[in-house]
Amino acid sequence: MIQADPNFVMGHVLKNGLDVLGTGRTTRLDQEFAKDLDRMVELSKSPSVTEREKNHVTAVKLWADGFSDAACQVWEDILVDCPLDILALKFAHDSYFYLGYSNQMRDGIGRILPFWKPTMPLYGYVIGMHSFGLEETNLYDRAEKAARKGLEINPRDAWSTHTLCHVMEMTGRQDEGISFLTDTVKNWTTCGMIACHNFWHWSLYYIEKADYQNALNIFDNEVKVRSINSGSLLDLVDACSLLYRLEMEGVDVGDRWNEVFERCRPHIDDHILAFNDLHLLMGCLGAKQKDITAKMMESIEQFVREGKGTNHDVTRDVGHKLCQSFVAYSDGDFAKAVDLLYPIRYNVIRIGGSHAQRDLVNLFLIQAAIKSQLKKHHKLARMLLMERKSFKDSAPMTDRLIKRAMALHAD
Repeated sequence: MIQADPNFVMGHVLKNGLDVLGTGRTTRLDQEFAKDLDRMVELSKSPSVTEREKNHVTAVKLWADGFSDAACQVWEDILVDCPLDILALKFAHDSYFYLGYSNQMRDGIGRILPFWKPTMPLYGYVIGMHSFGLEETNLYDRAEKAARKGLEINPRDAWSTHTLCHVMEMTGRQDEGISFLTDTVKNWTTCGMIACHNFWHWSLYYIEKADYQNALNIFDNEVKVRSINSGSLLDLVDACSLLYRLEMEGVDVGDRWNEVFERCRPHIDDHILAFNDLHLLMGCLGAKQKDITAKMMESIEQFVREGKGTNHDVTRDVGHKLCQSFVAYSDGDFAKAVDLLYPIRYNVIRIGGSHAQRDLVNLFLIQAAIKSQLKKHHKLARMLLMERKSFKDSAPMTDRLIKRAMALHAD
């Protein structure tokens, strides 16, 4: 679009918007990107640019400058007047995901859904987005129904597929999830933005079942390859998450961390999302890069002192302590890891991502409590596992951890 018409404002909005939503570029560190944003803002001053287009420019610029929360409000203002604006809808929906705003993910679609008709282009995608908001607010039956409707309209809607992955993960239907992804793989791999993440979900089912070899096969053949080829932070996060989960399960992942770390290294000063920072830190810790780990923690501390914006507040309040707890765990100070994380566990949602993604933090806290030398932490581990068992019946991983925790009690 920009090549065809260099002055087309919405072409710049789309390009720059996709860059900020990819969470890999920021005006704070990327001067070339800052110039692109300035060019977009300058073009928006033309008398021919509509109010709606100007609002789109404002929202993308806010996000790029670190104020993602404010950007969402601008997109919502657009949707009040233009409920069929799919770009505002999608950008707000994804941003709510990054912010951990589950209710807004659901309600943002619910508000505009009555304006959409089944005969309209992209209607199925709107249903798919709604399904994910329903899932993240624990309305699993309604989420599944909506996702299946989305897939009836368009079997290649990988976001609806993604919702079903979550529903099956959260309700303990591992075998059904494996079968579903196996049967539909040719449909959802056409969507490059989220295909890697759906493979991540596939691997989670195997980890839950303690089928570690199949989990590693998916990592080697799909997640690692895609994260390297795409350069996407979304894919890199998946790679770090899988390896860390496997290691917590006691799996020897060999030298797999080394290649992943090389992809993490250029981003240790980004601080675009606390969620990303945590996973990039896992890459440093997994590859046993103590010097780079120390540099990253110093960079986070500097960002807390000098930064601004939505992610600055999240990092200051939650992200920094979360990263400190992972460093303490890596250093063998499991008691410190527990003491840092336990008081903020219900605030971890602020780093964003899904319930399934943030479950790594829940598992981490349980593992740290089990490994701690303090008996009070062993007791805490048992309580956390009872809590975990109470909302997910078919959970082989929980059962395995309960056996470990109870063995400590016997001692």
